[in-house]
Amino acid sequence: MTTAQQIAWDDTVLPFQLDRADTRGRVARLDKTLVQILDQHAYPAPVAALVAEAALLTALIGQAVKLRWKLSLQIRGDGPIRLIATDYFGPTDEGTPGQVRAYASYDAETLPGHSGTAFEGIGRGMFAILIDQGEGTTPYQGITPLAGGSLAACAETYFAQSEQLPTRFALAMAETFAPGTQGAWRSGGVMIQHMPKASPFAEGDATGGGGLLTRDDILEGDEAEDWARVNHLLDTVETTELIGPHVTPDTLLVRLFHEETPRVFDAQPVAFGCTCGPEKVVQSMSIYSAKDIAHMTTADGKVTADCQFCGAHYEFAPEVLGFEAKV
Repeated sequence: MTTAQQIAWDDTVLPFQLDRADTRGRVARLDKTLVQILDQHAYPAPVAALVAEAALLTALIGQAVKLRWKLSLQIRGDGPIRLIATDYFGPTDEGTPGQVRAYASYDAETLPGHSGTAFEGIGRGMFAILIDQGEGTTPYQGITPLAGGSLAACAETYFAQSEQLPTRFALAMAETFAPGTQGAWRSGGVMIQHMPKASPFAEGDATGGGGLLTRDDILEGDEAEDWARVNHLLDTVETTELIGPHVTPDTLLVRLFHEETPRVFDAQPVAFGCTCGPEKVVQSMSIYSAKDIAHMTTADGKVTADCQFCGAHYEFAPEVLGFEAKV
């Protein structure tokens, strides 16, 4: 892939459909968007890898939903990696990018002593997808336990359990190094989703841990054979094909699924974006008591707040927040 081709495909989500297998999907690449997300914080490598995976999942899932406003992922656990939060904001106009942001909270003292995988560093907890379609609508929330060894596996369980849609992710993320440059994170992935005409499973058919459905519990007959065949093809994908730089997403689809009659649609650009602002910060701080605000007030009489997504710094007089300044 030439430099021009790489730039054209970086930070995009490419929708596609496999007509023969009644399967839809997305191919995503995050480059500068991911760098901007991670540059806001000096995360340790395990935390950065999980944030990269969560941001990639958010871009893939967000673009697959007919979204008016925001889709969020929240991963919470009792391990040293306590929280990963992401948001995907749908494009406001045709041709404009969807916006992605993400951050993590972790215990800097206990994380270095953790000897398991990055995913195991989250511990026991929950994986949640939240969809907010904006003013006048009721937000939706779906929750599944943390299981399966990866955030991608959690997302697959969510779709099987909550949406009854067989879904598969193949993701890769890595810190890449070009000659004479510092390392930069890059990620790429494929999402496939079978669109069944019905949901034939019955109670007791679930094969996942804790009685949860898996992606393979939902289909039967020809649909199950089609799904198994497409998954077998996706199993052959290599990390270098997912994150490049030598294979474009459309070429990747031909390599993987040429026998399944792939069709591609218009690619959707994505970019780092944050919706924080003074008004939203004031609104979010309205939950605090006068005592809490007093603790947040600096010696020069200012209440400060920082956006955990983009690092923006805000300062307010206590009276702006509805409290009297303490002399």
